[in-house]
Amino acid sequence: MFGSFLEHLRAAGIPVSVREYLTFLQALAADVPPHSADGLYHLARCALVKDEKFYDRFDTVFAAYFRGAELAFGELGGAIPDDWLRQEIEKLLSDEDKAKLQSLGTLQALLETLRQRLAEQQGRHQGGNKWIGTGGTSPFGHGGYHPEGVRIGGEGRQHRAAKVWEQRQFRDLDDQVELGTRNIKVALKGLRRLAREGLPEELDLDGTIRGTARRGYLDLHLRPQLRNRVKVLLFLDVGGSMDPHVRLCERLFSAARGEFKHLEYFYFHNCVYERLWRSNARRHAERFSTWDVLRRYGRDWKAIFVGDAAMAPYEITHVGGSVEHRNDEPGAVWLRRLLETWPSAAWLNPEREADWGYIPSIGLVRELMQDRMYPLTVGGLERAVQALRR
Repeated sequence: MFGSFLEHLRAAGIPVSVREYLTFLQALAADVPPHSADGLYHLARCALVKDEKFYDRFDTVFAAYFRGAELAFGELGGAIPDDWLRQEIEKLLSDEDKAKLQSLGTLQALLETLRQRLAEQQGRHQGGNKWIGTGGTSPFGHGGYHPEGVRIGGEGRQHRAAKVWEQRQFRDLDDQVELGTRNIKVALKGLRRLAREGLPEELDLDGTIRGTARRGYLDLHLRPQLRNRVKVLLFLDVGGSMDPHVRLCERLFSAARGEFKHLEYFYFHNCVYERLWRSNARRHAERFSTWDVLRRYGRDWKAIFVGDAAMAPYEITHVGGSVEHRNDEPGAVWLRRLLETWPSAAWLNPEREADWGYIPSIGLVRELMQDRMYPLTVGGLERAVQALRR
């Protein structure tokens, strides 16, 4: 019965040795677990899985093998709403169609054209290529496609808007969220740098044994506790194209708060500029000067940036390129300053690594980070931790 279970575990990439499998069978023969599915689950996981990063895979295989759960996604239930389907069809353009759409050349030309459209347009438009509207290929509006433009109302889909014309409310990340997996914490533990500091309050067993043997009577020795001395600055991109990744970023944020005693965090949107903030509800009223942050934290801090880096390239390369305000210096200038101050840095990207090549701004940020951009996955975290330890 359990031979095929072993094959399923190995097929899922879980390294289970023959010895571990035999230990599992011996425990079953000795009637170790309670007579329940939960008892079998905990025994199997204890005997067969030696690394916490494989717990999620084990859960999936166990559920499929013993509880009849499906490994693949089921069919989409219910009918697809007509309006949703219509929008999806409208935004499907071939590569040839997209190639025919030309940008207006510069940020100034884009904004000047918008002023002209506002002066000329008299009503609502849908599906065109010129006026401010929804769908279509106009550079102004939302719900369509254009290589660059100004998004007015609605949600962005292509992550290419050069400006966003709306009041935007972002939500703080919850650092108390219950983690569905401990893999993030396990990966972050690789960044630990332990040292003994503080008052001697912990029993030094080896020292006590040596002292007792030498003196002939009980000689208690105490020592300071081991503490993690790593200092981490966390810069979190919020809002816009990061909204679909909130749950994943909350897990990372919660794990980091629990793992590092010395942790400071700041929010930004798309790219770092002259102002940062800690409360999205009051981000326009309570901001921190990026210059002050640069002066406050020394070079021994490690900087971790979390964001999809999906934006209009203007936001990185141009004065006034920010979607929300007029920045006096390009985002690239500020990012270089941060990296010069904290050379031990990494960028975690929640977008699939296979898709990075399709978004020009990701390439720009990746170049500025000197290729220290990693996917926000367990494997990516492990690679980022190795880079930060150098």
